[in-house]
Amino acid sequence: MASRRCVLMLIAEIGVDMSRWPNAKAFCSWLGLCPGSKISGGRVLSRRTRKVVNRAAVVLRMAALGVSRSDSWVGRFYQRKKAHLGAPKANTATARKPACVVYHMLKYRDEYRPLDLTAYELQAKAHWLHRLRREAKEIGMQLVELQKAA
Repeated sequence: MASRRCVLMLIAEIGVDMSRWPNAKAFCSWLGLCPGSKISGGRVLSRRTRKVVNRAAVVLRMAALGVSRSDSWVGRFYQRKKAHLGAPKANTATARKPACVVYHMLKYRDEYRPLDLTAYELQAKAHWLHRLRREAKEIGMQLVELQKAA
């Protein structure tokens, strides 16, 4: 019952016409779920998210908090971000995921197809290894895989 109410509140706030936003990034920015970019003279002044009074963003943040302990790809994303950034920033970053899904569903009239958890874990691990290799290369090192003992 609560999830239906959240969906109805979200639709009531944003409507079903997604032509106002050219892409999902613009939609998430309108919701206030993207990092800011206050730069002056090449110096970063702030990366805080903008203060936005938007009921749709509140609903998405509540949904992100609700899914935080679930065993789904969004729940795992929240747990990874919480370990890295802390709970408030992880909540905002996770709220951006369903916002992009909602935008895509309403813009292209497509149904929701959840990611497979194992595929998400493999993708996250590949991304992590790529980042480690890049950082090792920057300091003049190279990652080498260990051979498993049989």
